[in-house]
Amino acid sequence: MKNILLTIEYDGTAFFGWQRQPGKRTVQGELERVLSLLCGEVVTIAGTSRTDAGVHAYRQQATLQGDFGIPTERIPIAVNNLLAGPGPYAVGDVRILDAVEMPPDFHARFSCVGKKYIYRIYNSSEPEIMPRNYFYWVKHSLDLVSMKKAAAYLTGKQDFKSFMAAGGKEMKTTVRTIYKADVVTGKMRGQGLFSYPEKEISFEIIGDGFLYKMVRIIVGTLVEVGLGKIPPDAMKEIIQSKDRRRAGHTAPPQGLYLAEVYYKKEDCFKEGERQNEN
Repeated sequence: MKNILLTIEYDGTAFFGWQRQPGKRTVQGELERVLSLLCGEVVTIAGTSRTDAGVHAYRQQATLQGDFGIPTERIPIAVNNLLAGPGPYAVGDVRILDAVEMPPDFHARFSCVGKKYIYRIYNSSEPEIMPRNYFYWVKHSLDLVSMKKAAAYLTGKQDFKSFMAAGGKEMKTTVRTIYKADVVTGKMRGQGLFSYPEKEISFEIIGDGFLYKMVRIIVGTLVEVGLGKIPPDAMKEIIQSKDRRRAGHTAPPQGLYLAEVYYKKEDCFKEGERQNEN
């Protein structure tokens, strides 16, 4: 019995999220369909993060178990060919980047100790067609300094109930540890999607776990800080209030990317240390 860890990227635009749903196209459902065809048996996978509809991933992780005839290293090639569809230059909207065998007790979700999300904002007085599915368009100019100041209050072990949306799974605790929370421009990152680095503002966050729509509510709050609707120092009071009504709006899904999954705590700490050095 093999226990295989898949690393997956996807464009979430045409999916109803990660988790399989009857009659709807989801990332998990699409991968399980193709893997089952390839292996000649029903295959189920367990993902690290249940991303919402419209949310993207650079490095989602998932595990599957079974005695598969196909060699592990051949799984990405075979699956990606089926996912891409016909034509020599076809590219699908979901792709397996890597497949490796792991110990029997490893699990993509339960072995995870941290995740990194990136949220991208397109800050311009005029919208652009091409980035519309990959950015949150904010028309009015944002104050980056104030946003960075507010984001600094997010780091550490705190109760983030103020940033949890209703309707999610009931949690035993809403306390989470945030190792990194920073706001940077496309120029500062040295890159930008669609070659718009001067118009891109990215929020990068690393934590040991996230509540339902937590990142999107944090981003909505930071946008209101950037617009001058909320003072940056109010972020501390919003966290302490544990009241969702005190936080800002929920940012739309298309700007959110699952960027990295961590299975070693020291990797989370390293990212936080890099922010402190800057």
